[in-house]
Amino acid sequence: MMHTKTDSEVTSLAASSPTRSPRRPAYFVQSPSRDSHDGEKTATSFHSTPVLSPMGSPPHSHSSSSRFSKINGSKRKTHAGDKKFAMIEEEGLLYDGDREEEGLPRRCYVLAFIVGFSLLFAFFSLILYAAAKPQKPKISVKSITFEQLKVQAGQDAGGIGTDMITMNATLRMVYRNTGTFFGVHVTSSPIDLSFSQITVGSGTIKKFYQSRKSQRTVIVNVIGDKTPLYGSGSTLVPPPPPAPIPLKSSKKKKGPIVIVDPPAPPAPVPMRLNFTVRSRAYVLGKLVQPKFYKRIVCLINFEHKKLSKHILLTNNCTVTTI
Repeated sequence: MMHTKTDSEVTSLAASSPTRSPRRPAYFVQSPSRDSHDGEKTATSFHSTPVLSPMGSPPHSHSSSSRFSKINGSKRKTHAGDKKFAMIEEEGLLYDGDREEEGLPRRCYVLAFIVGFSLLFAFFSLILYAAAKPQKPKISVKSITFEQLKVQAGQDAGGIGTDMITMNATLRMVYRNTGTFFGVHVTSSPIDLSFSQITVGSGTIKKFYQSRKSQRTVIVNVIGDKTPLYGSGSTLVPPPPPAPIPLKSSKKKKGPIVIVDPPAPPAPVPMRLNFTVRSRAYVLGKLVQPKFYKRIVCLINFEHKKLSKHILLTNNCTVTTI
């Protein structure tokens, strides 16, 4: 059967049912992002959080407000952490700067390296020099040959009449380089051949290079042309040829027999040979250059009968290291 509602029931039902209000538009609150950095202050990103108006807020509006407060709290923590990190970083930079000031600057290390390398190189060069210096070259004068020696009358540059000598000789010697790890460049001073303190001939050794542990024969021409002797050339004049011995006749002559002695051979003419041989080794380029000087003096006894013959000088020469 149909149950008819009374006016009182209708009124109570209307009062108990909630009144549906029209939905209102929501608005948004922008908050800074937690991911923003301290250096990006000008470009701040925002998160949009929808918040309903008080009139149309749903039952969970309280949770939205608590989330908003958490965001603000995390923002404050982020700014505090950024400030703390900036302070720590600044202190670290200051500490590093103090350590750099306490240590040696870079140019001091460069200077120390240059000085150390120079000392090491100088020590190495000194070792090479000390090892090369005892390895001196050896020189042996073998012989001299006079191809020409002529004395004749003449005049000097001032017009004074005197004896003039013209000569030509060849000197032979052996040069040996004893160096085990270096070659040498060889030159010499003028080779002077003197008689009675007058230089009657001269020559020089042509510059040459001698490799390590090798030797060679050196030939030098000693030449003199019309050198004035000023009265000291009488001993250099060759003696006259001996007189011919007459043939014996078949007829016997009475009387004493006269014996004629042959002329005595002329005395040897003393001469002096004097020169210096210079040797230079380039062990380490031009930085290490040991030098070897040898002074050589030879005494020569010249005889006219030995003209164009070898005169041995092996035992008549003195080699001195300078």
